[in-house]
Amino acid sequence: MTTTEAYAAALIQAHASRQRADATALPAPTYDEALAIQSRVMPTLGAVSGFKVADRVDGPPVIAPIPASRTLATGAVVPVIDLLGIELEIGFECLTDGAADLKTPAQYFRPRIVLELVDTRLTGRELDPMTKLADMQINAGLILGPVLEDWDGSDFSTVNARLTCNDRTVIDGPATVPGGSALANLALFCAHVGQHCGGLRQGQTVITGSLSGLEYFPAGTKVAGHIDGFGGIGCTLG
Repeated sequence: MTTTEAYAAALIQAHASRQRADATALPAPTYDEALAIQSRVMPTLGAVSGFKVADRVDGPPVIAPIPASRTLATGAVVPVIDLLGIELEIGFECLTDGAADLKTPAQYFRPRIVLELVDTRLTGRELDPMTKLADMQINAGLILGPVLEDWDGSDFSTVNARLTCNDRTVIDGPATVPGGSALANLALFCAHVGQHCGGLRQGQTVITGSLSGLEYFPAGTKVAGHIDGFGGIGCTLG
């Protein structure tokens, strides 16, 4: 069994059983193998609702699909195995099929506030960067909040943001998009996604990196986020 086949089999079983798989004996995948693993696993999870993207200084970007079955509206109750990571982000909903011209982004996208949910399906190698990439960059779902109406295509760099998880204030004040430009992250994604996991389609959301870092919380946590101009978003970990 190849590395791609072994990881795909382990991840498909982990998704189905909601039990983490032991990857200790598996070699770290390469970047290309990690994307190939995603392409094998994603069809078993159903439709794609969007993608996450992150820059890598030493190579092509992190790209990972987000399952529609784990994409929920603000206010949802989200199941938790033990702990679930929470990230407050700016996403871009795609308004058209086909190539987008980022010189006029408002014709092709509209921004919205989102919460990314984070969890691993693997143990033993879960901190290895390419293992994380193979595991959908440890995405566990997405909460969709309100869109920013009448957006003129301006970029987002530093915004005023707040995220609370029960009585823990994760962030309250200025927060900067990773790399300093949400549109640059979106453009990076558009330049590299191609037809990976079906490519970018109308209605899907591309998320551009955490404003709040990554912290993990147990079931029973009430999550509330806000970005000035966008409004509020929230969920409950069940």
